[in-house]
Amino acid sequence: MNVFRLTGDLSHVLAILLLLWKIWKSRSCAGISGKSQIMFSLVFLTRYLDLFTSFISLYNTVMKVIFISTSLATVYLIYAKFKATYDSNHDTFRVEFIVVPVAGLAVLVNHELTPMEVLWTFSIYLESVAILPQLFMISKTGEAESITSHYLFALGSYRALYILNWIYRYHFEGFFDLIAIVAGCVQTVLYCDFFYLYITKGGLSNQGKKLEVASIV
Repeated sequence: MNVFRLTGDLSHVLAILLLLWKIWKSRSCAGISGKSQIMFSLVFLTRYLDLFTSFISLYNTVMKVIFISTSLATVYLIYAKFKATYDSNHDTFRVEFIVVPVAGLAVLVNHELTPMEVLWTFSIYLESVAILPQLFMISKTGEAESITSHYLFALGSYRALYILNWIYRYHFEGFFDLIAIVAGCVQTVLYCDFFYLYITKGGLSNQGKKLEVASIV
């Protein structure tokens, strides 16, 4: 554990809580990609199967439970509780073009060809591109609500902080995981255009307004 990982984890949790708060407060999931949220749920479910087989630390277990439960809660709110507000007309990204290649890559490129390891690798690859349906949806509508922008910024910050975590661990611990690092860098790159627009268009200060993001994706 180091400050970069801890801050990254907190940023990740903050992103999810911001999204849940936005949906619950507005009683609406407008502007949110249900397809991205399904893929994030799949990420956590396949990555944290060891929750039932191994114990690393209380912190580790609590974080796993938080990520699984909140991701499933988000999917429930979108597709059940507030289904009438879900904008399926704009959430049209073909997720099979992501999931199928990622599954194939996980089988071909992994640390060890075992079910648990392949599923973990699949989750790493899938997480790197799971935000694409959300960015695609924003590009179709041409704007995003401020709270949705904050969610994306916090989510991107989590991944950027994890890159710093890997640099720290390599320097002080000699730890190096090429699969996680490459996938993390790909994910961070996908957020770069959004980061620029978020900062230059006033996403940090214009609470309640909408951020024009037509150039994303």
